[in-house]
Amino acid sequence: MKQTLVVNRLKNPLDLIELSRKGLSRAVVDLVAKKLSLSDRDMSRILNISERTFHRYSLDTQLDTSSTERLLKLMLLYQHGEEVFSTLDDFKPWMKQSMRIFGDKSALDLLDTITGFELVDNVLSRIEFGTYS
Repeated sequence: MKQTLVVNRLKNPLDLIELSRKGLSRAVVDLVAKKLSLSDRDMSRILNISERTFHRYSLDTQLDTSSTERLLKLMLLYQHGEEVFSTLDDFKPWMKQSMRIFGDKSALDLLDTITGFELVDNVLSRIEFGTYS
């Protein structure tokens, strides 16, 4: 399952809930991590899974609802970032640089909480609409 295919199926919040409940596999996690240039350590932290447990998952292991939701939110966030920055390659460095608006942390550092996802997405929207200061 390709990242864009999954993201395109998310037309509204109910779709996100439904797909989160169905779960996505570790294989999808690996595809997303490769596309976004994220390490296993990054992914395990974002998905709220210990790194040790994460490494034990086989490619066909289904993520639980919470981890799947986080993966889908990550995919949506990077899709939004790609739209704002024009390319994924321009957006990825932005996610990794420390910024004052994020308390001198990187946007990536905040993605271990749902509130962090919301904050980063909000800042992207502000950049998109020219209200970032």
